Order: sequence, then structure tokens, then C-alpha cells
Amino acid sequence: MLVHDYLERSADRLPDKTALVCGTRRLSYAEIDTMADRLATTLRRAGVCRGDRVVITLPNTPEAVVSLFATLKADAAFVMVNPTTKADKLAYIVQNCRPSALITEAGQAVAVEEAKAACPSVRCHLVVGDGYAEQAAMSWEDGVAAGDPKRPARHAIDLDLAALIYTSGSTGRPKGVMATHLNMVTAAISITTYLESRPDDVVLNVLPLSFDYGLYQVLMAARVGATLVLERNVAYPQMLVDRMASEAVTGLPGVPTLFALLLQLSGFERHPLPHLRYMTNTGAALPVEHIRRLRAAFPHARLYSMYGLTECKRVSYLPPEEVDRRPRSVGIAIPNTEVWIEDAQGNRLGPGQVGELVVRGAHVTRGYWEDPEATMRTFGPGPLPGETVLYTGDLFTMDAEGYLYFVGRQDDIIKTRGEKVSPREVENVLYALPETVEAAVIGVPDPILGQAIKAYIVPRDGSRLTPQDVIRHCRRHLEDHMIPSQITFCATLPKTESGKIHMARLREEAQQND
Repeated sequence: MLVHDYLERSADRLPDKTALVCGTRRLSYAEIDTMADRLATTLRRAGVCRGDRVVITLPNTPEAVVSLFATLKADAAFVMVNPTTKADKLAYIVQNCRPSALITEAGQAVAVEEAKAACPSVRCHLVVGDGYAEQAAMSWEDGVAAGDPKRPARHAIDLDLAALIYTSGSTGRPKGVMATHLNMVTAAISITTYLESRPDDVVLNVLPLSFDYGLYQVLMAARVGATLVLERNVAYPQMLVDRMASEAVTGLPGVPTLFALLLQLSGFERHPLPHLRYMTNTGAALPVEHIRRLRAAFPHARLYSMYGLTECKRVSYLPPEEVDRRPRSVGIAIPNTEVWIEDAQGNRLGPGQVGELVVRGAHVTRGYWEDPEATMRTFGPGPLPGETVLYTGDLFTMDAEGYLYFVGRQDDIIKTRGEKVSPREVENVLYALPETVEAAVIGVPDPILGQAIKAYIVPRDGSRLTPQDVIRHCRRHLEDHMIPSQITFCATLPKTESGKIHMARLREEAQQND
């Protein structure tokens, strides 16, 4: 079983069924499958080979969905990158994974050309939209039209790489998580099993496809033959509610930010959404008060609290019937997965003891792309010879019935709006300001964001730097979810005995000031 088998089997079984709704566009399974076949042929003719990478920097659009399946049909691995990614970060990702093809939007010309200039491996560049002047590029539409509608011969097996998913790391540089077809198929089967996904589901997805939570909505819908309603953002929450009603949405995957915005809408909790069958939350814990309000507003909908990491996609889920009894739990291991808690010496711990969560299963990925040191720190030997398990870096307790409770993080990674942010990456941008002497970034609890990004800056003497100056600078260099929402200027920062900035003390002070 390969990931794109999901699309092909649904296209054979349900060719005329609506697979994707995006704005006013509605595409059937047969239409998506045929376009992906054509585009795969074009990629192969351009020199994309088995095992190559294809970087796709598109928003939530039909073109993005077709492109990822076309990449898989060409026996290559897709690399979904947020289209708001700045030029320097995009250049790093492209140089790191050395793709043979790029699929981008016309409006990304400056960033894309900078990335291409530093990466001679790119042999094919497809552009969605008008106004791109680079002669070496082909329009996405021409790429589809030029291809063969016949399904290309397949050579990949399930141990081949299907995707590189870049995630923030403690070094400040994103790391490419290597997901094979086997990893992704295993995860999709497990999740659709406990969600009881079915062909008559209509799932609304506003999460970016560069975020694995959003990406898997595409894969899981294709697996069961469901309909996916794809939206680009949540700028107008009321429009999402109206969309849910008009499309008879049955499934709503979200993060705490999305649910907080919806709950702030006047009348949301009284809005009739009779078709809504389930809601899912991951990325950060859903506040207990929000759980209560959602349960009260939509008693007919099942609410799933979940926990996962890009390195294995999903770890646990809380069965909806347990939500009222264990609202602070992230649940039990997903089907076909084993989890346990270890201390620093590698000993398994019993109920109520705090330690690092370890995950075992076929969805545990291969590690980080060309980063053996980081891989060795996160992935280790399992109980059976030759197998690998995932050390999450997160502290948990487990009760006697196997329910997990998150305690804290061993590293400094911030989870905001359901996405990971490396403090080091934000600090690097802050240090680029000439007025900055020192900078430190931490995450602080936030009822809407999960964690808000707080920046401490020691400015140069006589500096007139303002919070607005800092935010404007960050907007030029960071993706939206990475921009600090709290900025504090100070004369000095606390230091450890070795002279390093005392991050733990900053967190303690921030907690005391709340």
C-alpha cells in the first residue's frame, strides 16, 4: 500500500463523487486523479526520478492537492512548505533537501529565485498563476495539459520516502522529518479507525497543508472517499461557520486558536450544525472551559482531544466518552501503537510517575534528513533488535488505565496556534536588529494560542526602539505564527553561572507576573 493508492482506489470506486471543495471550485475524485497522472508524467519527463524531492509552496488550493499526489505518482517525495515562508528559510530548505522540482505561486518570485540560485539540482519549475517572468519556468496548467492521462507505472515500495516534513528544531534551523509510505499509511489507517471515518463525511480543513495535521486531512479523506472542504485561513470565522452549514460539514479538525475564535463569535454556540459528527483538537491542550462549552453547544458531536508529533504523526487520543471524566488527559495510545514512560536511566516507570514519553509503532518515522546527530538524540533502539522507537522529549504521567497526562517539555520549543516555533529562530531575527544587544524568547500560557511568544530585548543605550519597530521587523522575516505577541525591553537579562541567559528564570518571572 502506497499513499497515493488512497486517491486511485477512491477514484476507481467513486469517480464522480466530489472529493474537494475549495471556494467555488468542486473537483471529483476522477478529476483529481487524472490531473495528478498528467502532472506526474510531466515531472518524470523533466527528470524527476524515484527518490527525488519536489518542493511545493502553495496555499490550501486544489493545485496543492494535485501536486502532492502527482509527486507520489512520479515515485518522488513531496516537501510541503508554507507559502508565507521567508526567502532565507526557503533557501535553506531547498538547499537542504536538494529538490529536482519546484511547484510555486507566481507571487513568490523573489523568494523562489533566491532559493533556485543556490540549488542547481532544480530541473523543473512549475508556477501557479500569472505574472511570473522567469523563462525557465512552466505554468502549472501547461504542465498538467502536457502530461499523459494514463496512470504512470509505479516503482516505489512502502519503504520509500513519501514526504519530508520540515519542523522547527532547537538549533534554530528546521529539520526534515523523513516519512515513508509505510509511516504515513500506518498513521492514516490508525486515525481513521478511531475517528470512524466514512465516505459520507465532509471535513472542513483550514489548517495549512505544510502542517502535518492539515496534510493528513487530505490523505485520510482520500482513504475513505470522503469530501474535503479546503479553506485558506480563519480571517473571517463567521464565514467558516456559514461554510460548515452550507456544506453540511461532519468533521472539524482544529487547534485551540481556531476553537477559541469560533467560541468568541456571537451566536456560534446556538448555530444549528446538525450534521457535525466530530471535532478534533491537537497541537496544544484545549482549555477545559472550551471543552465544556463545545460539549454543551454540540452534544451530538464527538470531541477528540489528541497528542502527537511530526516525528510519528499521532501518539494518543482521548475517547469522546472519557472527555467529561478526564478533560486534562490526552488519552490512550492510538490503534497499533505502544507507549510508555521512561526515566533518565531508561527504566520504565509506573502509574503516576513523571518521565519521558516513548512511542513504538510503524508510524515512527526514519529520523531527520541528513542529520544523524539529531536523529540519534530523538530516535533510539526499541525492545526488539533492529527496531527504532521515538523519544518525544516531553514529560508525561500515565494512570493505571493507560491514560496519558502531559506535564511539560524537556526542550524550549514553543507550540503556538498548533505549530512548533523554535525560540532560537525568532532570536536570530531579533538579533538582526542593529539596536539589539541581547534577546531571549520564551513561550507563555495563552488561552487562545496555547502558548504566546514573548520576547525579551536588551536594547543599546540611547536606542529609540519600540515594540512596533520590532513587530514590523519580524513581519519582514518570520512567518505569521512566529511573530512575538509580547515584547519586553529590559536593561539586563538574568544569567547562569556560565554566563548564558537563564531561560528558566525568565519563565519563572513571566509566570509570577501573569
